[in-house]
Amino acid sequence: MTRPNPVSSTPQFGVSLLPPSLRFPLVCLTYALILLASSFLALALRFDFEVPADFLQRWIRSVWWILPLKLLLLGLFGQYRSLLTFFSFPDARRLFYALGVAFLVQLAVWFLTGGVTMIPRGTIVVDFVLSFVGLAGLRAAMRMLRESLSSGRAAAFPLRRVAIIGAGAAGASLAREIQSKPGLGMEVVCFIDDDIQKIGRTLHGLQVLGGRRDLSRILERVSVAKCILAMPAAPPAVIKETVDLLNKTGVEHDILPSVDVLLEGRVTVSHLRHVSPEDLLGRDSVPIDQSAIEQLISGQIVLVTGAGGSIGAELCRQIARHGPSKLILVERSEPALFTLDQELTRDFNELLVEPVAADVCDEVRMRAVFKKHLPTYIFHAAAHKHVPLMERQPAEAIRNNAIGTLVVARLASEIGCKKFVLVSTDKAVNPSSIMGASKFLAELVVEQLQRVSRNVTAFCAVRFGNVMDSSGSVIQVFRKQIADGGPVNVTHPEMERFFMSIPEAVGLILQSATLARGGEIFALEMGEPLKIRQLARQMIELSGFIAGRDIAIEFTGLRPGEKLSEESTRAGEIKMPTLHPKIHTITNSTEAPDVIDDLEKISLQLHSLNDAQLRDWLCKRTGLDYPNRDF
Repeated sequence: MTRPNPVSSTPQFGVSLLPPSLRFPLVCLTYALILLASSFLALALRFDFEVPADFLQRWIRSVWWILPLKLLLLGLFGQYRSLLTFFSFPDARRLFYALGVAFLVQLAVWFLTGGVTMIPRGTIVVDFVLSFVGLAGLRAAMRMLRESLSSGRAAAFPLRRVAIIGAGAAGASLAREIQSKPGLGMEVVCFIDDDIQKIGRTLHGLQVLGGRRDLSRILERVSVAKCILAMPAAPPAVIKETVDLLNKTGVEHDILPSVDVLLEGRVTVSHLRHVSPEDLLGRDSVPIDQSAIEQLISGQIVLVTGAGGSIGAELCRQIARHGPSKLILVERSEPALFTLDQELTRDFNELLVEPVAADVCDEVRMRAVFKKHLPTYIFHAAAHKHVPLMERQPAEAIRNNAIGTLVVARLASEIGCKKFVLVSTDKAVNPSSIMGASKFLAELVVEQLQRVSRNVTAFCAVRFGNVMDSSGSVIQVFRKQIADGGPVNVTHPEMERFFMSIPEAVGLILQSATLARGGEIFALEMGEPLKIRQLARQMIELSGFIAGRDIAIEFTGLRPGEKLSEESTRAGEIKMPTLHPKIHTITNSTEAPDVIDDLEKISLQLHSLNDAQLRDWLCKRTGLDYPNRDF
């Protein structure tokens, strides 16, 4: 069944049907009549409806300036801009302020003149109360009429019964939003909250039936079709526990995003989304010092390579929020570059965005780009990242990941760029794959360039684990396999990885840039690794299936270049704390080997050597642990 469109489900009636040229005069006339009636009724009440002629004349003389004053103040406080049929607490507050100012002005005039030409002070007070009640009552009645007509239209559609988990501010706002829009096709029937002081009480007319430990019993009792998690400030462990409970009940569930997202505006149904694996990381997200990033980025020229990729695009979004003077997008995929350019131009219309279609390995092209734009900060995210794919084409991995880094890093030093940040990976630690070894070479390149005489650029690298839902990630692979009905393929039962979300990874990159002084490798404290088979099971359950019954999990064996688990440091590296509690800096106890000359030589032979020779070259330069495999 197709649900009604929430926008079209609200009938248009009343003043909304009038042309704009008549709407404003009609609203003013309606307000004026109510204000006149309130003022006269206040006077009549003061004299028990037998108003002396003298005070009636005073009232008539006062009305000619008090009424325009009230109407003017109502306009200044935005009462003519808001729709009559939509009335909320902020509208009531502004209405109160407008009439309150008029009340204070009348009292001031009364005291200045001694009241000889004014209505009694008591009448002014009662007039203020009646005016507020009259106008607020009109707005409330119009809203009730709109909602009544909306309900009548929505009655033709069956409503899905919804329970909201979380009776805090977010849950209350969401419930009110759903109640005010029957066309959404949902009906909130109860709240669920662990706070014992809320259990048994009502919120927006809905009872808090119990806590999460009673979830199964409550859902069976009230028979709901969907649960909504409205706990934006809850730690991931609580979200994970709640989702596990919901998965056992088989009830569909959605979630409101983090409180950071909701701070951008009030809670609305449009914020709802399905629970994602990122919500179940099982650890608190890393706090980011946004003010430090703002000081770094604001007013600067920033260049991002690989801008069209998952990490590069999110880097551009977060950098754009901090007000650079120019943001240069370097990307060789034209469709990805076009899409990102359109998005940033739309969302940050005051930002100067320069899309550049270029390959980072093209030194002539990149030198022209650097000389034209003279970037202050460079974030190098361009890289090949898929381990199995790179195993069969080592030349391309070396070219793009290592030689490409050398090209842009050396140009950054030539133009005097302040900071160069290499986006690296934990697969560069004791690499067992072509991709990991090529990224290790990239790290060695920036370490070596840091030591070059006359270099003024602060080079650093940022290591992190797997990024959830990045392009081609295991999340996307599992999602496709689940959509196809399974099986979900896991290489090994003990395979585990460190995971982080895309925004979290990018926050780490930007935070590390603020800490960089030159020569560091930064790494995030990511907690405990997650078993890939556990991730597969969670994704199956999040999709509404039961692992092993509806969707099978099959173990296919390790692929070339894969490890069972990743490491954060290699022999000879020292991990030290930084000013950020969740970020460490990794430095080598010994000087990194010279790899730049080797890369320049191999760049001339990349397509003349065979794969076995290139693998042998990588093993000698990086210590790549490469058992004999049939490739």
